[in-house]
Amino acid sequence: MRAALPLAFLAVLLTGFTPEDEALDPSMLPGSVVSPVPADAPEAAALAPAPSVPVPVPVPSRVKTPPLASVRPLAPADDLLARAHRDGSRYVVSDPEGEAALTLVPSIQESLGRTLTEYQTPWAAVVVLEPSTGRVLAMVEHSEATPGLRGLPVKAVFPAASVFKLVTASALLDEGVTPEDESCYHGGKRRVSESLLADSSRDRECVSLSEALGRSANVVFAKLTHRYLDADKLRAAADLFRFNRQIPFAIPTEPSLAAVPDEPLELARTGAGFGDVFLSPLHGALIAAVAANGGLWRAPILYERDLPTAPDPERVLSEDRAAALTAMMQETVTHGTARRFFRLRELRGAVGKTGSLADRNPFRDYSWFVGFAPREAPKVAVAAVVVNEPRWRIRAPWLAREAMRLGLEAAGSGRLASVSEGRSVPARRSP
Repeated sequence: MRAALPLAFLAVLLTGFTPEDEALDPSMLPGSVVSPVPADAPEAAALAPAPSVPVPVPVPSRVKTPPLASVRPLAPADDLLARAHRDGSRYVVSDPEGEAALTLVPSIQESLGRTLTEYQTPWAAVVVLEPSTGRVLAMVEHSEATPGLRGLPVKAVFPAASVFKLVTASALLDEGVTPEDESCYHGGKRRVSESLLADSSRDRECVSLSEALGRSANVVFAKLTHRYLDADKLRAAADLFRFNRQIPFAIPTEPSLAAVPDEPLELARTGAGFGDVFLSPLHGALIAAVAANGGLWRAPILYERDLPTAPDPERVLSEDRAAALTAMMQETVTHGTARRFFRLRELRGAVGKTGSLADRNPFRDYSWFVGFAPREAPKVAVAAVVVNEPRWRIRAPWLAREAMRLGLEAAGSGRLASVSEGRSVPARRSP
């Protein structure tokens, strides 16, 4: 077992993370020992989807063949961040045309790098984007468990867990379910069984779709998937959000894979976040940026020189659907699974979605947060994933909060504009 943090960091021990309704089996969480944060740490009518590129491999089984167990590092030639060096207020990479500036903001990149190193995260990655342009402001990773591993921000080896509820929610909105529509349920903290899909006299807890997303209520999403969606509808929603196809980017990015089964119970479980769905952190930030951009998908940009020729944004959700999804994401940070992480005054306009799953043997605890801030006139979109062993120090919602805080701080001081030399352009609205 790795050395614990110094005693100064162990003055306060927290109990294990026990989300009320995340797609996480609490019986799989051993007695976690958590070191506290440091004293200085602040507390779409959608367009028809383009044809998908066939996935290069079958979707792996999260239980039988978790892809993190066999992940390979980026090839050195593809690892632009490892080759980049600091040049004043920017990072540059040498290529045949000379030195090319990257969109990364050093203050965000370096601070997040120090955080992950300090907390000795077994596997972690965080991505910060400027949603209005697609510029990548930070891509940071650390693996204490596999020190030579590189490329985690673009690796789709992390179960999407309840982050996939954003896809399910968008499909439900298209079927006429409103954020205010209530559903009643019971159970579902550990798993979703067939008996929970039907209404029952035991259904004593009733929540709106908005509250269900904020609380990550598994049974509600399973019941609504069973009632309103079929496999084709959920696959279409996943395709709109670019699952099962390549995402063009300067660093080769693995496609995020989503297996959507036809069998009714497995379909309901997938809609609730229990399926074989895998997501890269870069893709997670891009999904958050869709809501931030009023339903528009913007391609990610890493080279400053590519900004003027970036492809036009594509509409994924209508503005009304995107606004509804954003309002539902706000529930997560105001009353839901991430509420205790977002009490800072400067982050009160943040929105997002958490996710959590655990592998049993060997034990790995996956936690996610994807979101953006502020809700009005968004400046940053983030995705953070942390994979912990039985002893852990931080989880993804805290890491995402820090990434948002740093991004907003940089935006407020003008550092984002200085890196892009004033070329930031707002998201285009369709008529």
